[in-house]
Amino acid sequence: MEMCFNKSFEDIRTMDPKMLEILSMAHRVAKSTSNVLITGESGTGKELVARGIHRSSPRSEGPFIAVNCGAIPLELLESELMGYERGAFTGALSRRVGDFEFANGGTIFLDEISSLPRPLQAKLLRILQEREIKRLGSNKTVKLDVRVIAAANVDLEEEVEKGLFRQDLYFRLNVVPIHLLPLRERIGDIPLLLDHFIKKACSKMMKNIHGYSTEIIPILQRHPWPGNVREFENLIERVVVLIEDGKLISIKDLPPNIVISNSSGYSQIQEDTLGLREKCMVYEKVEIMKALYDTKWNRGKAARLLKIHRNTLIQKMKKLNIPSGSKKGANNILDNGR
Repeated sequence: MEMCFNKSFEDIRTMDPKMLEILSMAHRVAKSTSNVLITGESGTGKELVARGIHRSSPRSEGPFIAVNCGAIPLELLESELMGYERGAFTGALSRRVGDFEFANGGTIFLDEISSLPRPLQAKLLRILQEREIKRLGSNKTVKLDVRVIAAANVDLEEEVEKGLFRQDLYFRLNVVPIHLLPLRERIGDIPLLLDHFIKKACSKMMKNIHGYSTEIIPILQRHPWPGNVREFENLIERVVVLIEDGKLISIKDLPPNIVISNSSGYSQIQEDTLGLREKCMVYEKVEIMKALYDTKWNRGKAARLLKIHRNTLIQKMKKLNIPSGSKKGANNILDNGR
């Protein structure tokens, strides 16, 4: 049974006790006006949590403005945040309201806050202290009533030690810290997320997929997921796009890199520790897996693609512990990964 505290956090699917505790804290802090700093790896759902905090807050009827500080060119970032008056600079043909003003009465979410250049960090600190801004080219101040939620996918304390991020700004933002877990630390949520993403993708693509085979769960749980929940969702959407209607998602539908990362513990082995023979075996395995995937696990077609005899392919699959696509084959590959 999936759990969330209210509809404000309904986009976040979890049964993990630590994640539930994190959502509980986010729900409690939503009632305050305190600044929040959300940290975690890319793809862990920082904006989803920020939106949940906004929806749970007394400001929920106000605007929620999300700003990716790392995606806006540095020369435009200040004008995007602060706004500007007509004639403030070349090309400023009319007044523009900045994101902070747009967020008045609501919440502004500053993602990738570590990307802010030092001069803008000083201006942001002043905004947080004075709760007012000046548009570029103006001497008038605009009073703000804005809740600030910032997010970072790097360690801001380390950035402070390196002199890349202002310590006073860090303390001002880090009133309530919330750290999100990477997917590899909440693998019990994989079946829950898998079911949700399949339904979501089927609705988006207007397809009818009859669920999944249980053989893929251990494989998905063993994958490290460097892109976290976002990577997982993108993978499932890709699988749903490619699979035929009315089918179950099975091991044959997973990309080779997902299955290979489970085999022979290779994902935990540094390549430079392998000898020439082992490297050749890994390369051979990768190429065979790609061929099998491209031919929907048809060994005859895969053999022709690889320009080898079908019997040779079958022998190599046994030697390299490559699954046949059956449950037995999947178990074999997982056993060799232990």
